[in-house]
Amino acid sequence: MVLAELLDVGFSQITKMDVFGRGKQKGIRVGSVEYDELPKEMLMIRVNNEDKDEVIKIIMQNSRTGSKGTFGDGKIFVLPIKDSYRIRDGKSGEDVL
Repeated sequence: MVLAELLDVGFSQITKMDVFGRGKQKGIRVGSVEYDELPKEMLMIRVNNEDKDEVIKIIMQNSRTGSKGTFGDGKIFVLPIKDSYRIRDGKSGEDVL
């Protein structure tokens, strides 16, 4: 659902990975079995600063469980990208985006 919403508004440069991890809840216990590495999806999206708030809003609206959310809904990390390089031709910076 998150991917569909992002694509609908024009954010198509996304890398999606299936990953395993856990948060503060340290996994879950079902009966006598404890699962400490839970399946999750990780998205990596490069956006311009002026689009950041819109992308965060879309992700939050489409990832939250119910109206208040719950453990495991995920996190968003915002990092600066200092530079980028395209392997194919060696170009860098804004030219590769």
